[in-house]
Parts: sequence; C-alpha cells; structure tokens
Amino acid sequence: MAAERADSDGVEPVKRMRRAERREQILDAATRAFARAGFAGTGLDDVAAEAGITRVMLYRHFESKAGMYRAVLDRACARLAGNVGSGNFDENSVPALVRAAAADPDAFRLLFRHAAREPEFRDLIDTLTAASTEIAQRNLAALLPAGPWLGWAARVIPAFTIEAVIGWLDAGQPDPEAAADRISQAIHGVIEAARPAGD
Repeated sequence: MAAERADSDGVEPVKRMRRAERREQILDAATRAFARAGFAGTGLDDVAAEAGITRVMLYRHFESKAGMYRAVLDRACARLAGNVGSGNFDENSVPALVRAAAADPDAFRLLFRHAAREPEFRDLIDTLTAASTEIAQRNLAALLPAGPWLGWAARVIPAFTIEAVIGWLDAGQPDPEAAADRISQAIHGVIEAARPAGD
C-alpha cells in the first residue's frame, strides 16, 4: 500500500513512490509543462506544480532545469525510436509516427517545436534531422536519379512529415484513421515533383 506523508513545509501530503516511479511522474509533468511554454518560459515551480510535488523533491531527481529538460528530450527520442524505428523508412513509418505523436502529443511538440528553437538543445534536433535526411536519401535513391533533386527530396520529406504531423495534432487530430494516408499522399507528391521532366 502506498503511504502518504506531509512535507516539512506543510504542503499537501505527497504519495510515496519508488524512486523510478517518481522520476517518471516528474518527467511526465515536465513534458506537459515544457510543451506549454518551452524551456525558457517554464520554471521549476511550474514543473513542481504540474507534478503535485515540492520543488525540493525535483532536486532529489534532477540537478538543474537544463538536466531535467535534457532528460525529457532524451526520453521522447527513445520512445519515438522505439515506436517508429531508426534504421529505415518504409510504408509503416508514417502510420507509426502518427500513432507515436497521438500517444504523446506534448512530447512530440516539445521535441520538434520547442527544442528546435532552443539553441542549448538544438544539437538533438540537428542530429535527428541529419539522420532522417540520410535515411531518406538512401531510400529515395531507388526511386530518383542521383543529383540535386534527390538531395532536395531527402531534405524536404522528413521536414514536411514532422510539420504535417504537428499540423494534424494542432488541428485536433482529425480523422486519425486516414491521417497517415493523407500525409503519405503528400510525400508521394514531393517524390513526383523531384522526378526529372519526362519520367
């Protein structure tokens, strides 16, 4: 049975959890809080309030706000890779990406909207972008001739796909069954646009 205890500063009783469970609870709360306002716009008090714990308890698990934010981003990347894969793109990739975004929209937005705009954490997005472009280039090489339009498509398709999924989340996740098909149709449009004239 979970015990409850009152913190020394008179805050509401806090449910006692195992360390790993508490850390996950904090990461969940931090994901929600950071997704609302980004790194700079979110204080540790915001995260503590979201988690229903004291700021002191945050410091038992994370040394700094930056360390917590990095842990949130790392977890989001790991979950995304676990759901979508990281070695290749195929017909299952877009549906898997849509499902992953729908399962944790805050983490998806945080990773691809906020972290992409925050210089201190931009390295993570730059690494994801480079890997996605390289994988797209490798996959598209079977469909498009070598040259600048292949490189263009390899850059555009991953960027478009992420923005399309974020746009779908922001629109309220309409027609989830057809969302991946619609995004895939648009990707095929990019591929067709990259084909040499007359092909």
